[in-house]
Amino acid sequence: MRDLKYKIGLLLILIGLFMPISMFAQDGGISGSLILDSLQKFWNNTSFANFEYKYLVMIFVGLVFIYLGIAKNWEPLLLVPIGFGILVGNVPFTEGYKIGIYEPGSVLSILYSGVISGWYPPLIFLGIGAMTDFSTLIANPKLLLLGAAAQVGIFATFIGAYAIGFTPEQCGAIGIIGGADGPTAIFLSSRLAPELMGAIAVAAYSYMALVPVIQPPVMKLLTNKKERVIRMKPPRQVSRFEKIAFPIIGLLLTTFISPSAMPLLGMLFFGNLLKESGVTERLAETARFALINTITILLGLTVGASTQADRFLTVDSLLIFGLGAASFVVATASGVLFAKIMNLFLKEGNKINPLIGSAGVSAVPDSARVSQEVGLHYDKTNHLLMHAMAPNVAGVIGSAVAAGILLSMLS
Repeated sequence: MRDLKYKIGLLLILIGLFMPISMFAQDGGISGSLILDSLQKFWNNTSFANFEYKYLVMIFVGLVFIYLGIAKNWEPLLLVPIGFGILVGNVPFTEGYKIGIYEPGSVLSILYSGVISGWYPPLIFLGIGAMTDFSTLIANPKLLLLGAAAQVGIFATFIGAYAIGFTPEQCGAIGIIGGADGPTAIFLSSRLAPELMGAIAVAAYSYMALVPVIQPPVMKLLTNKKERVIRMKPPRQVSRFEKIAFPIIGLLLTTFISPSAMPLLGMLFFGNLLKESGVTERLAETARFALINTITILLGLTVGASTQADRFLTVDSLLIFGLGAASFVVATASGVLFAKIMNLFLKEGNKINPLIGSAGVSAVPDSARVSQEVGLHYDKTNHLLMHAMAPNVAGVIGSAVAAGILLSMLS
């Protein structure tokens, strides 16, 4: 009895599927042909019909990003949106329906305009400024030099990119990866080399996430056991007046040197003034939570979606990733070595632990945390995080200044 019910049900389903086709086919076959053409058109517009193996490669990369963000907890606020964006950007489609990120008028293209036009990065800097405490840097200004030293990676990468055949404008955009600052990399590449923006942005954010993997071997290679356990004096107490004056003085000093960096540095110091003034807490809270979180979501998703396989899988992209890795190593090494050079001129008791030199790259606050973790490995009572934050925030300022210099020289 049950089998009979199944057979009757199957028969009714088949009748329901084919009756419309047979009814339309009675008009002389014209409508039947139309249905077949519609089905063919539907198939041609599916991702299966447009599939190529290069899309599978990028989908795998996106899955790796998501895995690292969730399972390894490596910069999840960046890697998860970027990884999912890579999946979105590499679903094959038929052009002409305003789907892809490079099709004018599509939703993704409209959201991507914040990257292309370069107005996402300043808003990110506004949030960073509202979250950052510059007290340690104010208390010990000489640590600013470590942030400056780490920017050697930017100019070394510029030279390397030029040596292998990139144009000067492209070299400037690629070089900024050495600062380990994703928003700055996007800001500069949007003006100097928009055709390379996807590769540059993904490389910059990838290496920011890989700070815990790349930096420790370099730090250990360039220091000895005695240097790794140097104890630094606790920073002095910074007054409220100094905290308020710092963003004003910092803005004027840095932008007079590099006016082209005004969109980044202006927002950074404005956000910090909102935080430190004590009378604009609502605005500071919006900047460091709602605003920066919203922009991070949009930026990460659209940067990931910009890695369409047909535009991203090129020799230039591979070269950019290689140069990015080298620049990150050079920047880390420059900060550590410069700290050791500074110690030659400092009295005993005032010496700097060279491990904090690696925090000169502007991957805030991850590179400072790496300095702390490596230091604790050799002395479980020697906490370096507070000291490492000084060169870390100095690196943010330094990379923005360097970007402004490159922009004024190359644009």
